[in-house]
Amino acid sequence: MKSPYDVIRRPLITEKANLDKDRLNAYHFEVPITVDSQEIREAVEKVFEVKVKKVRTMIMRGKKRRIGRFQGKRPNWKKAIVTLKEGQSIDIFEGV
Repeated sequence: MKSPYDVIRRPLITEKANLDKDRLNAYHFEVPITVDSQEIREAVEKVFEVKVKKVRTMIMRGKKRRIGRFQGKRPNWKKAIVTLKEGQSIDIFEGV
């Protein structure tokens, strides 16, 4: 059994995330690649004490990076977009 704090790595604060927060009541998080939508739902509900309406996930491919003649690739990571029910909000995102 994973801790909810192991499932939610960090919130993503970008322009698109702020637009989704205002228009759709949706919040973006970085999560481990191995977790599924149900685990993300349970972790968000337990940590932030809110009701989740929908969870969408996507794998973000790592970018290729080059330093001089050496080329590498950043690791892949998973993004979760969590939509909350009406009237619910997460306080850490307010005022950002």
